[in-house]
Amino acid sequence: MRIAVLQTTPLPLDVSGNLQRLGEQMQRAAACGAQLLVGPEMFLSGYAIGRAAVERLAETADGPSSQAIARLCQAHALAVVYGYAERGADGRVYNSVQLIDATGQRLVNYRKTHLFGELDRAQFSAGDAPCPIVELNGWKLGLLICYDIEFPENARHLALAGAELILVPTANMAPYDFICQVTVRARAQENQCYLVYANYCGQEDDIAYCGQSSVVGPDGSLLAMGGRAPCQLLADIDREQLLQGRAAYPYLDDLRRDLYARG
Repeated sequence: MRIAVLQTTPLPLDVSGNLQRLGEQMQRAAACGAQLLVGPEMFLSGYAIGRAAVERLAETADGPSSQAIARLCQAHALAVVYGYAERGADGRVYNSVQLIDATGQRLVNYRKTHLFGELDRAQFSAGDAPCPIVELNGWKLGLLICYDIEFPENARHLALAGAELILVPTANMAPYDFICQVTVRARAQENQCYLVYANYCGQEDDIAYCGQSSVVGPDGSLLAMGGRAPCQLLADIDREQLLQGRAAYPYLDDLRRDLYARG
């Protein structure tokens, strides 16, 4: 499966503008043979926009933007993962990502479970459930959002549940380049999963995003990595590399799960 990764600057508060940008990037990705496009955290509205704006722009998982993106997926025969502010049935607002497949079907919606500092906590409620494993084009995958990947338990949970590919929309900022350069590669290698990390670059308010989006192999190798400027990455994932990674690092087979199930 060929995966496209969108690294871009935020366009705060402009949902219609971001939908237009998404359509343009989907057209470009589809022309390059991609079957999946992954964008950054809170792509539809921007990330650091404040509680009032988050409340105003939040939508349900099946809301107008979701329906517009489903039509784009059908038009370009391309699956998409995008970040947005979700209005839950409980009235709360969540930092969420959603996967829509190439037929326009909503496959899974995930709410960020680990909120980062006051910026996240002032804007969102935390999700209370891990992402279920879903299948796309024959691959079992799960979703995490930004800070979630910095907790090894999250990626390990998905791997033990059968994930072969972990998709991570993010809004990682300076000075946390270490996460882009080291942590995401370690998470892929220690769990023998492909991992996609889709970050912002450029400035939003007083935040400087550090870019360096990547696609990482199950052995920790970099299949594609961006710099600090806008770009669209492309990388192919294949079953043989996954099997080779799991043979070289059989952590999931050798894990003493009985030790960690106690007390």
